[in-house]
Amino acid sequence: MIQEFMLNYLFYLIILVLGVLAGVILEKLCKDEVQAWKKRLTILSIFSLAGSFIVFFINFEYKLPIIITFMFIIVTSTTIIWKIR
Repeated sequence: MIQEFMLNYLFYLIILVLGVLAGVILEKLCKDEVQAWKKRLTILSIFSLAGSFIVFFINFEYKLPIIITFMFIIVTSTTIIWKIR
């Protein structure tokens, strides 16, 4: 049981690291579009952060995967915004 629990957290950590890699790749492939989407990506990150806080206080079974999904969106968007500068 503990090993499965630890593997889930390791898997979630890998997903977040892949968010950084996805952001770097997207920034390099789509330089023109990224400049136009900077404000939208910032708004998307803020809404994802708010959504993850809301989901954190709701009690249901799939809370952690949904929070990890929101965090993936935040990490990817923030990486793209950071690489623009």
